[in-house]
Amino acid sequence: MFMNRTLENAVIRLLKSRPFYGHHLLACHRREGEGKYPLGITISGGTPTLSCNPAIFGALPPKAQEALLEHAVKHLLHLHMVRRKGRNPHDWDIACDLAINPTVEGLPGDALLPERFGFPDGLAAEEYYALLVPPFDSGSLEGAGIGSAARDEAGKEDVGTDEVPVDTLDDHEPWDEADATPFALAEEMVRGMARDAFRASDGEVPADLRPLVDGMLAPVPIPWSQVLRQFVATACRLGRQTTWKREHRRFEHTTPGIRKRHQLNLLVGIDVSESTDIAELREAFARELMSIARGREAQITVLYANSRIQRIDSFKGSSFVAEVYTGGGFTDLRPVFDHARTMHPRPAAIIYLTDGIGPAPEAMEFPTLWVLTREGEKPAPWGVELRLPLV
Repeated sequence: MFMNRTLENAVIRLLKSRPFYGHHLLACHRREGEGKYPLGITISGGTPTLSCNPAIFGALPPKAQEALLEHAVKHLLHLHMVRRKGRNPHDWDIACDLAINPTVEGLPGDALLPERFGFPDGLAAEEYYALLVPPFDSGSLEGAGIGSAARDEAGKEDVGTDEVPVDTLDDHEPWDEADATPFALAEEMVRGMARDAFRASDGEVPADLRPLVDGMLAPVPIPWSQVLRQFVATACRLGRQTTWKREHRRFEHTTPGIRKRHQLNLLVGIDVSESTDIAELREAFARELMSIARGREAQITVLYANSRIQRIDSFKGSSFVAEVYTGGGFTDLRPVFDHARTMHPRPAAIIYLTDGIGPAPEAMEFPTLWVLTREGEKPAPWGVELRLPLV
């Protein structure tokens, strides 16, 4: 995970002054960013990912750094990156900034605000997008739909800004990575982050986010089996491998091409504590994984573990059976992830059936789904939370 002292200090300041935002940032995977923007946020492979250009971010005043981080968290909470599909990217990006910038204090002076376009405050991104893109004239989805500031024959004013470049504060190019994550899975991931941040900040939620967060804290209408299926489908699409059977698009004969690896390669951890040693629970979990794997080229490695790995099973296709295995002792969730790093090929994702009570790694590079018992606790700020309502 990318680490930078300036970014760490800014997150710590947010944890002290606006903890709800700070706890969301703790749950994000981090990587070094490139280009002209100080930072950017997206959902990559079902994982919230924050990129930071240390030179540009570090040159900003502390208040501006905190404001940009708040700006990024609001993009994530509103799922702006997964709501962009099918829209003109440039205008959607502008609309998203217009929707959140008025609620963030301390942003740099070039922050886009609705008044610059003659728009009212307080609209949703879709509403600003409709104002930016004239009806029946959305243009190429690759370009910018904003034109020059002029009136057409009907007297309607075009809201474009040809004279002054229109740009976002943060990097929205990584939003393309969110296309691989189904909306329901992204929504469940962000919902889990909001629940964790709500608990960690003792219910202290910024006033402008209260209606949104209240909705996230409400009971989830999405069936657990659907979340599991979408998580696995997303992980399966992430794998890529080189092949000489396909030419590389840029380098032709000198470089092998890239093809997607469609094998479903999963690591399943099963906590052998008493809370998960229930036949009904394990059978429902195994049935759903078998259904997902049916008809695929699949490799499922199952680790039964408490404070250490007690047993390892491997299955191909849809033959997976989650057995009742009693291990006793205390639970340490880290050995399963340590084992994942030794596997070749590495698993596309980790699914862990557990009550969550035990130490977990501070950070993780693998997409992870915590399948928790009804009374279980999410053991780490990272990963997607799924709760089985069976026990």
